[in-house]
Amino acid sequence: MNRVLVICTGFVLTINPSSAQDAGWQRFRGADAAGLNTAEIPTTWNDEQNVVWKTALPGKGSSSPVVFGDRIFLTAYTGYGLDVADAGDRSQLRLHVVCLDRNSGKTLWISETEPAAEEQEVTKRVADHGYSSPTPCVDEKAVYASFGPSGVVAFSHDGEFLWRRSVGTGTAGFGAAASPIVFEDLVIMNASIEDDAIYGLDRVTGEVRWRTSEIIRAWTTPTIVTIADGTSELVINQKGRVLGLDPRTGSQLWSCDGIQDYVVPCVVADGATLYCSGGRTNRTLKIRAGGRGDVTATHLEWKVDRGANVTSPLLVNGHLFWAHDKSIALCVRASDGEEMFRERMPTRSRVYGSVVSDGQRLFLTTRDSGVLVLAASPEYRELALNKLGSEEELFNATPAIVGDTLLLRSDRFLYCIAKTN
Repeated sequence: MNRVLVICTGFVLTINPSSAQDAGWQRFRGADAAGLNTAEIPTTWNDEQNVVWKTALPGKGSSSPVVFGDRIFLTAYTGYGLDVADAGDRSQLRLHVVCLDRNSGKTLWISETEPAAEEQEVTKRVADHGYSSPTPCVDEKAVYASFGPSGVVAFSHDGEFLWRRSVGTGTAGFGAAASPIVFEDLVIMNASIEDDAIYGLDRVTGEVRWRTSEIIRAWTTPTIVTIADGTSELVINQKGRVLGLDPRTGSQLWSCDGIQDYVVPCVVADGATLYCSGGRTNRTLKIRAGGRGDVTATHLEWKVDRGANVTSPLLVNGHLFWAHDKSIALCVRASDGEEMFRERMPTRSRVYGSVVSDGQRLFLTTRDSGVLVLAASPEYRELALNKLGSEEELFNATPAIVGDTLLLRSDRFLYCIAKTN
């Protein structure tokens, strides 16, 4: 069952954050999964300063907001598992795609989707992230959202249900994490956890155009890179191997020895140069795309025991930065992987949001102690620590940067942060 409720709520200050010229943020971590958008985000904010609007969400979730034009999309869940101690009735679980007006924060519509029967029971580990962790993606036609074993759904920008497609019903550990991406006329979905496979779905109908199997223990969102001859490659980082695929057919082009553990962070690219992180050993590899066959001996440039198990890196000013999941701010030099700094973040809790940047500053989101703002520099320099909301709110989601605004999602609200004076 899929229902859409059209409503208008929100608290608004008199400022218009949108601009006809600004870049969008249409998938997890924005264009090319970079986590980078040149902007003028304020360095400091709080509940009374530089918050343009704050909108209550219909339920919990860890997905990031994505933006197309003047519409924001994210996901949430209700009815079950909101409190582990009092989980409620499993049959009442509902999954939602939410659409908000970017300028005012008003909720425009909320869809309702019933979960698959195979959706897992709530546990403490599942509740840590919830049932709506994957970030949706959006194009000019529709918004596409993954709910793990409950499938991929598509809605028009006005909330009309378009299609739903199962990509397997397997579950594991913390639940779903990989987010869909759009490439040409396809929605590409890493369903390693659900089906040991990656799918190319027709973005208009949801029909399976291709399926590539043997994608092992990868919670990571795929990345599209453009190599020197102008062709595109689909890069997926999984246990044991980094793979380059043809995004139009799913056929394998090359492979490189990878991280001998499960992988969560997405690959970050600088042209055809790939930075691949993950595993409980926190290893990072630098690989050149564009090869054929086994490229381990020819295209692997360096590997270091630095990185993160969960959060994705950010590349800016010739350095890789992490908001490490073990609450550490980390920087390595991109040219050779040498560590520049490793500093404790202001929390003892796990960190699940990845670092984003406006080109000058780094925004590192903690679950419970605010957003740490650092200079985008290999020298560790704290600029601010900004806290919003109540003590009970948790911030698991990676922020989005669109225009001169930072969209920050907690498990209760979506905040729009920009200069208000």
